[in-house]
Amino acid sequence: MKKATPMENGKSGLTEGDASPSELIDARIEELSDWRGETLARIRMLIREADPEVVEEWKWRGVPVWSHAGIICTGETYKAVVKMTFAKGASLEDPSGLFNSSLEGNTRRAIDFHEGEQIDEEALKALIRAAVALNTSVQAARSKRPKSA
Repeated sequence: MKKATPMENGKSGLTEGDASPSELIDARIEELSDWRGETLARIRMLIREADPEVVEEWKWRGVPVWSHAGIICTGETYKAVVKMTFAKGASLEDPSGLFNSSLEGNTRRAIDFHEGEQIDEEALKALIRAAVALNTSVQAARSKRPKSA
């Protein structure tokens, strides 16, 4: 049996079928109503500051996703952590050492934020901008390839 998410069981008053991704993210932040909601809201604001052209999406039955020429990152919330997973994090320079989770994979990297931790906002925005630059450079390289007959 499929477990209903709070969005689907009516706690927020929104269902995935009748709300935009941004509205669903708003509802998730409100529904959390604790440090996790505040942290997710802060991360969201920093993403928007770093990339005003970011597109908000809602995927995988309840995961906020931010994209620009491909997925930049996701914002998952758990009981003890807010996890920001960068889709191509393993390919990004991380001079401030923000990545502290999912370090063993060849593709993704994540940052786990715990209650009471401060966010290095400038370093995080730089990482977001680097992810956007990587996505747009990959997209540009694909569009320059000759089409096969």
